[in-house]
Amino acid sequence: MTRRSSARSLAGLAVLLAATTAFTAPPRAASVVPPRGTAVVEEAVNIDWRVLAGLDYSNGKATDTLKKLEGKLVRIPGFVVPLDDFQEEGAEFLLVPYYGACVHTPPPPPNQIVMVAMDGKKAVKLNLFDAVWMSGRLKISSVESPYGTVGYQLDGLKVEPYSSK
Repeated sequence: MTRRSSARSLAGLAVLLAATTAFTAPPRAASVVPPRGTAVVEEAVNIDWRVLAGLDYSNGKATDTLKKLEGKLVRIPGFVVPLDDFQEEGAEFLLVPYYGACVHTPPPPPNQIVMVAMDGKKAVKLNLFDAVWMSGRLKISSVESPYGTVGYQLDGLKVEPYSSK
C-alpha cells in the first residue's frame, strides 16, 4: 500500500466515523429525581441586614432582590431579643442587627427587625449577649411586637452560635 492510498483510507475512515457519529442519538439526561427515601436538602442563602434594608417600610415596597427571598430558606446573623423581660428560653423572639437593640434604646426601623417563631414551637436558649446565625423561611410581613413594628417574620429552623463562616 502506498502512502497516497494509506492517506485516502484514513481520510475515508474519518469521513465514515464522522457520518456515523453525527446520526447517533444523544445520550439521555441523568435523572434528577432523588432515590426513594432520601430528602432533597435545600441550602440556606446567607443574607445580611443591608439586604433586609431593601424594604421601604413606609409603603411596604421591597427591592427585587428581597422579593426573590420571599419564602426561601435564609440564614441571618444577629442578636436575639426575648419578647418578655428576663426570658431565658422561648419559641418566639426578635432578631436584630446589633446588641442591645430594642431593649434600652429606641428600636431599629421595621426593616431591621425580624420576628422569629421556631418551627414546632421548639424553645431555644435566648442569650442577649451572643451573636447567632438564625436559619428559617423568610416572610416579608409587618407585625406589631412589644418593641415596635417588625418588617419580617421568620419560621425559625435552626439557631447556631455566630462565626464568620
